[in-house]
Amino acid sequence: MTIKVGDTAPNFSLPAQNGSTVSLQDFRGKKAVVLYFYPKDDTPGCTAESCAFRDQYEVFKSAGAEVIGVSGDSKDSHQRFATKYNLPFILLSDQGNKVRKEYGATAAFGLFPGRVTYVIDQEGIVRYVFDSMLNFQGHVEEALKTLQQLAVK
Repeated sequence: MTIKVGDTAPNFSLPAQNGSTVSLQDFRGKKAVVLYFYPKDDTPGCTAESCAFRDQYEVFKSAGAEVIGVSGDSKDSHQRFATKYNLPFILLSDQGNKVRKEYGATAAFGLFPGRVTYVIDQEGIVRYVFDSMLNFQGHVEEALKTLQQLAVK
């Protein structure tokens, strides 16, 4: 299954780096969500992408959105990663990649987990999907652009 623009984002509940359980449903009617799937904590590309989201986090918050990163790493790995790079947002542990597969955020050739960002509005509708393994900054730029366009409507 691949989630596309216009689809309702599937709900999920996963453990966060602080030990709490976070559900997508928690944000429905309250905030937009920028949900980004990334391959692995503390690798060069994932660090660049996560730090780019960190550097723009206040802009995302001002736009009424929460940033949530998801990978197959453990919550302990996420905690170390978040602490090392001062990541202020939620990182969720999708061990077994069940949620990743449900969203269709898998990579070409199945070699690495995909790097895909979904912009989900307050009503839970997917408004944008950005899929690029190498354009780390593009995930942040395109998500912000989409949120700004949603705010104009």
